[in-house]
Amino acid sequence: MHDPVPRLPSLLEAVLSVGTDLELRATLQHIVDAAAELTEARYAALDMTDPGRDGLTGIRTAERPEPPEPPEPPESTESPKPPELLELPELVVPIHVDDEVFGDLRLAGKRDGPFTAEDEQLVRVLATQAGIAIGNARLYETARQRERWIEGAAAVTTALLSGESAADALMTVAERARRLAEASAGVILQPTEDGGMEIVTASTLDDPGDIVGVVIEPGSPLLEQLLGGEPVFIDDAATDPRMTTRVRHRFGPSMMLPLQAGGRLLGTLALPRRRGGRPYTAVERLLATQFASQAALALVHAEAQHSRERLAVYEDRDRIARDLHDLVVQRLFATGMMLESTQRRSAGTGDTDKDVHAMLGRAVDELQSTVQEVRTAIFALQQPPADAPTTFRGKVLREAAGAGAVLGFQPSTRFIGAVENRLAEPVAGRLLTALRRALTAASRRTGVSRVEITVDVTAPLPDGRPGVRLTVFDDGGAGNGHAEGGGAEGGGAEGGAEGGAGTTVTWQSPL
Repeated sequence: MHDPVPRLPSLLEAVLSVGTDLELRATLQHIVDAAAELTEARYAALDMTDPGRDGLTGIRTAERPEPPEPPEPPESTESPKPPELLELPELVVPIHVDDEVFGDLRLAGKRDGPFTAEDEQLVRVLATQAGIAIGNARLYETARQRERWIEGAAAVTTALLSGESAADALMTVAERARRLAEASAGVILQPTEDGGMEIVTASTLDDPGDIVGVVIEPGSPLLEQLLGGEPVFIDDAATDPRMTTRVRHRFGPSMMLPLQAGGRLLGTLALPRRRGGRPYTAVERLLATQFASQAALALVHAEAQHSRERLAVYEDRDRIARDLHDLVVQRLFATGMMLESTQRRSAGTGDTDKDVHAMLGRAVDELQSTVQEVRTAIFALQQPPADAPTTFRGKVLREAAGAGAVLGFQPSTRFIGAVENRLAEPVAGRLLTALRRALTAASRRTGVSRVEITVDVTAPLPDGRPGVRLTVFDDGGAGNGHAEGGGAEGGGAEGGAEGGAGTTVTWQSPL
């Protein structure tokens, strides 16, 4: 046995190299390369006892370049055999991690002869350090995976509680889980009425159209476990006899995890990898199961939040209905009294036809205004509860509702003409700005008890071009209206309301 001291620097360098990387795959490669370098072996390989535990399906190998060999004698016609087919003596040293065998480090093809006891001693020292490095890399890999899954679960919870629809919520869960698991697809299955399970949502790298709608028919061996809320782990979906769907041939290792919260089964989250993909590790199975439980809880909370929002909408609509009832009754009652008074005056006081015509015209205007209020209220009732308005009418109603919170009463709103079809986006934006300023000014005046908003897209400009006119009237103070400009064609004020009281702000712009 040779003195190992001359090779001590090489051993120290090899020991240090195996711990330079925290990533497990890279650590294994460093171990194989260092062993080959230390023993001058042409080939090195690491045979793992349980490749699936760490998600490693290939053996780490390294090949050292051979020195050029002298040419064959001319009379020889036999081709040399490839080195990997030669029966070379091997040096096999086990690597232990936490008192269990991780694998065997195999070395072959030493250049200057068979392996010596000194080689074995050096490799055993290296294997000891390799076991420590592998243990550290495993801990780092587990911590990194756990951090990613926790962040993913938090992101899903935030997204679900932000007001997504039910379909979008399921897609969020499927998409995030697919990415975290590095799966080929993220699939949500839900129970059917006949006792089966159907794929209702799928996130895939390809077109998911042929996956959504696939049904696991009643009687499948998997259904008892899935409907019972048990996780199912499959090594190869394409060959597992429990899998009966028409898309099973596309997938390999799979996880099917219950989406269950509070004893209620919402569905199943399936995460299949492509056929031939690496198997799921025990850590990945545990983290994915925890993610599914967290996602199910978030789905339940999101559903409860939507229910509370719907209840708030119903309560708000009850209020609107009461306000609408009071407004309509008051106006109709006043209009009826006006018509009755007109009838009496025309019959008993000898009023002229002109006076009667004027009073009837006012009554007709009041009826038209009442109809417009009813239409506006109905439109407000049809708006989604939590969504920002996307139509122009909805945006105007939102501004009116915001002003109502400051004023203490709801402004009256009228729309004349096809506002949705005739108003382009730039003009609509400037109109909303003018409306916002006019309502702010009205809320600052004293004595305001009535605000009327009118948007008229049938009002022509002074030069005859088609235009839009916004009128905001309030009864707070004398008629000293002011203008809210509408660009180059901006409007001017029309001071004074009927009777000389109140403030009217008018804004005009070409369509």
